Amino acid sequence: MLSSLVAVAAVVAIVAGLLVLFGTRGSDSKANEPTGAPTKPSVKPSSGPSTVGASVPRPSTKPTAEATTAPPPAPSSTPPSTAPTETTHPPTTTQPTQPVTIPAEERPAIEVYNNTARKGLADTVASRARQAGWTVSGSPDNWHGKVAESTVYYPPGMLEAANQLARDLGIGRSKGALDNMKKDRLTVILTSDYTG
Repeated sequence: MLSSLVAVAAVVAIVAGLLVLFGTRGSDSKANEPTGAPTKPSVKPSSGPSTVGASVPRPSTKPTAEATTAPPPAPSSTPPSTAPTETTHPPTTTQPTQPVTIPAEERPAIEVYNNTARKGLADTVASRARQAGWTVSGSPDNWHGKVAESTVYYPPGMLEAANQLARDLGIGRSKGALDNMKKDRLTVILTSDYTG
């Protein structure tokens, strides 16, 4: 009889230890929530009082004397300095960063294609690109195929230029060039979302 009581006590101790170690929150864990998401209290139906939860020791939220007492500093081999030890930190205000502007003579050529039913859209955007300092190669044309949204396509090494062209033309997306696009220039494909 005594051995079965010891076995039951051991099982309860192991379960209680696991609950303390891993927590009792279940799927209510904060790790499952995206950062910055507002927290919502969890409401779970209760099936009665828990006898296990009552026996699990809870960590105290009050600091103990051990936690508030700092250990003595370790001996140092460097002599004490007479210089002030207070460090100053730069202000934490952040300034918006200005996008890098590529000089006109260093910009790659661009091609402009219309993937909408709007007549003359590619010509209008090509003119706008020229006014912003871009060299438009060839004559603006229609793009045949499906493109999800207006995009500036760029070959390897031209991401920065693609992002600048997208800003200059009011296009919200830059993407790596497709296989059938020229690799020495940027390709602009306009879709019905373009408001320019």
